Amino acid sequence: MTGTSPRPGTDLVGVLGTGTALPGEPIGNEEIGERFGADPRWVERFIGTRTRHLGVDLASGKVTHTLVDLATEAAAAALDDAGMAPADVDVVVLATASPEHLMPASVNLVADRLGIHQVPTFQLQSGCAGAMQALDVAHRAIGDANPVALVVGADSCAKHLVLDHDFARLPASELVNYVIFGDGAGAALLGAGETSGALLGPVRNRFVGLGRDPGQVIRWFGAADRDSTDQPVDEDYKAIESGVPGLAADMVAELLAETGWPAATVTHLLPPQLGGRMTDLITAGLTERFGLTASAINCVADTGNNGNALPLLQLHRLVADLGPGSRALGVAVESSKWIRTGFALESV
Repeated sequence: MTGTSPRPGTDLVGVLGTGTALPGEPIGNEEIGERFGADPRWVERFIGTRTRHLGVDLASGKVTHTLVDLATEAAAAALDDAGMAPADVDVVVLATASPEHLMPASVNLVADRLGIHQVPTFQLQSGCAGAMQALDVAHRAIGDANPVALVVGADSCAKHLVLDHDFARLPASELVNYVIFGDGAGAALLGAGETSGALLGPVRNRFVGLGRDPGQVIRWFGAADRDSTDQPVDEDYKAIESGVPGLAADMVAELLAETGWPAATVTHLLPPQLGGRMTDLITAGLTERFGLTASAINCVADTGNNGNALPLLQLHRLVADLGPGSRALGVAVESSKWIRTGFALESV
């Protein structure tokens, strides 16, 4: 990549294909408001999300799409987009905050469905930054022995949606999870060498939560504590709102310094996708701070916050919009114990 210094011993990595999967029809704020007792105007104003997709039928509570269903569909779409077969894949990395089981790993269930065999598989349990971490792992794994890597990011809310709650009595930190999140999956196929017009440059992944309280907690319950009265998912929305913009700016500064790109040459920005309102504020702040004129690739207002799917949904939209000489910066921040991640991508 022009202006970059690739990691020693690492060849250029191209984006060969991308794919996405969203369950069912989009669910608007009016339907969410009726089902969960949330004022649609509050959702629009405070969260800024218009629609989301859920792999569960809100009327019956029946699961319609599992995490593995969505991850497999997105991965198959990426393979089709690249014109490749499962046998061409040399390594699989899946990121999720909501695995189907603690064991077996969801990545192996996806590989099994696709017919991928005798390859290294990795699963990262992480929040919004997990897909970026998966890109980092795949980027490092690609080489002569593993020339093609499949990266998948997926999340599903179904296990956390208790539909018989008295929603009027829920604390705001729990009710917000019923309106901000959605389900979905994204996938990317990466290959060694200049095999594509989109070259993935530095991918960075930094733990920055030393001594800092979690902004999000997702609890798992086993047989011994299945009747726990603890809140399963807890969001400190104010901490997220105050912490994420600065961490996103730090990552943009790091990527610009590492690539040597003038900010004015960046054509596309993939900002953190937390909620429509917060994403717009972060984008405006980054644009002002760095003098960016880049087009923002946003999807959360239409898809809901589907966690690890989001960076790959953005990448899917980005690749379709790239022209000669395009340069893109992608950033994701995880608030559970604070991780900032990012990548640079250039069209050649």
